[in-house]
Amino acid sequence: MPSPLRSALSALLIAVSCVLAPLGALAAWATHSLTDTPAYVTAMAPLAADPDVRNAIADTLGEGIMREADRRTDVRPMHGQVAPFVHDAVRSFTQTEAFRSAWDAGNRATHEAVLQALLDERDRPVTVDLAPVTARVKHQLARDHVPLANRIPVAHTEVAVLPAGDLGRLRKGFHVLEVAGFWLPSAAVVFAVTGIAVAVRRRRAITATALGTALGGALLALTLAIGRHFTLADLPDEVSHPAAGAVYDALTATLRTVSWLLFTLGLTVALTVWLTRNVRLRRPPRPRRPPAGPAPDAAPEPTRARA
Repeated sequence: MPSPLRSALSALLIAVSCVLAPLGALAAWATHSLTDTPAYVTAMAPLAADPDVRNAIADTLGEGIMREADRRTDVRPMHGQVAPFVHDAVRSFTQTEAFRSAWDAGNRATHEAVLQALLDERDRPVTVDLAPVTARVKHQLARDHVPLANRIPVAHTEVAVLPAGDLGRLRKGFHVLEVAGFWLPSAAVVFAVTGIAVAVRRRRAITATALGTALGGALLALTLAIGRHFTLADLPDEVSHPAAGAVYDALTATLRTVSWLLFTLGLTVALTVWLTRNVRLRRPPRPRRPPAGPAPDAAPEPTRARA
């Protein structure tokens, strides 16, 4: 293959690999976060100690409990008397070990419900029942001797997670991510190795691949930051933006780590290639030995005189 054609093919393969690297990381992260329930629960577990998340949950649970109490005529008269105690009890509950257990159980149930809906073909809303959490709050209120706490109803409060109309579109995207999560990272590696192998100047090809990988990691980190901004901007006013930001950061923590790894690894490889090249160029040349000339003729042996 002529050298110009090899150089063009190498540049094309390396460019494609640098584009596929961040896309493959994004697809692999999305597939992993959607299908691995223990990993999702582990990622969300630290949010149980986040003050913004705790306040948002306390407000939501407190309003839900009082809304359910207002539906019952025999409990409605206690609204003004008990409402402050309910909100304080819920906030106190969010600082207990029981809340952290309930938080993990709720996230596990939510993830399993969403995953089941994505794998199922039926179009029905995805909901989570808050009755177990309400029962825990009621128990704490009764233990603190709050008036009429035992009369707070523990109903099956279904909280919508995903509407039925969005499931069809999400299923298609989920199936695409299942395929892309494996093939995109694999294709990025194959294209990079092939591009370096066919290059005329492989050292330069390695440097270009490393710099392209670093650029892809930086663009991925920038995309996450922009996505966070627009995600929070599109939320309704009644949703706590600090709590939503904490959830976004927890979900994308692994992807942010991958983006900085790509950036750091790319720069490290490019710098290593550059340093080794300079060391090689600055190495003094070895002195050449003079070529060996023809060996001198041996002196003839003295001839003995015959007697």
